[in-house]
Amino acid sequence: MDISQQVREFLMTRRAGVTPAQVGLPPGGGRRRVAGLRREEVAVLAGVSTEYYSQIERGDIARASEEVLDAIASALQLDDVERGHLFDLSRAAGPRRRASVPTNTVHANVQQLMDAMPGLPSTIQNGRLDLLGTNSLGRALYADVYDRYRGPGVPNLARFVFLDDRSREMFPEWNVVAADAVATLQVQSARTPRAKAFVELIGQLSTLSVEFRALWATRNVSAHRRGSKRIHHREVGELVLGYEALELPGAQGLQMVTFLPEPGSPTADALRVLGSWTATAARVVEDVPLSRHLPSDD
Repeated sequence: MDISQQVREFLMTRRAGVTPAQVGLPPGGGRRRVAGLRREEVAVLAGVSTEYYSQIERGDIARASEEVLDAIASALQLDDVERGHLFDLSRAAGPRRRASVPTNTVHANVQQLMDAMPGLPSTIQNGRLDLLGTNSLGRALYADVYDRYRGPGVPNLARFVFLDDRSREMFPEWNVVAADAVATLQVQSARTPRAKAFVELIGQLSTLSVEFRALWATRNVSAHRRGSKRIHHREVGELVLGYEALELPGAQGLQMVTFLPEPGSPTADALRVLGSWTATAARVVEDVPLSRHLPSDD
């Protein structure tokens, strides 16, 4: 992926989102040709020359010091995730070095932890939004994602959201889910910009989805560690779930996402029903005689 283009578009879109009044600058004389701050205004706020800031915005960011990046982040009023993304872009723009390989395997202890929470749907995902693992209730919650997946490897939530029409039924607030997915992928784009699987994913989504292309162009970044999500489940109806996303120590780039229903709510009741059905189905499979699983000698 073109790091210079990412830097340019990220800084330009952040600059467009800040007005002079927000940073205590006078509006300036004459007609403004930009929606937000001018380059020279960002330079003044960051304490650098306009020429130097312009070079950085054009993509020449690798040689910028941490102090300069911090100053630019403050001038543009970046939040913690956006600030981290700016530093990730700076590192990605530097000399190529062997990148650490993200973990894509769910450790047995993590699987055991998820399985020990049978009443709470839990999943493991990476920065590409691959679904690497679930507990039984998490699998049941994302039944449509798994049932409609065709291909090697594991399902990918971004592909499901943008390339499968069923996603608009499963997620009543599809626009929010889609924007959140792209903002997560933007964060990953600076961490593994040259990873083959990631580049192929972004290329496929950009080619096949107009909505994805429009959201990708905003360059918004976000880390969704806590929030709520509405899911329409084909068996138990609409669910309103809070969620907590926890980084897994020792498993680079992996998050465990656990969904939490409001105690005593219709969603909690629906999850109990779904969990009961899931447990019953698992027992039926276990009770099938071994001979039923073996090929016939005929």
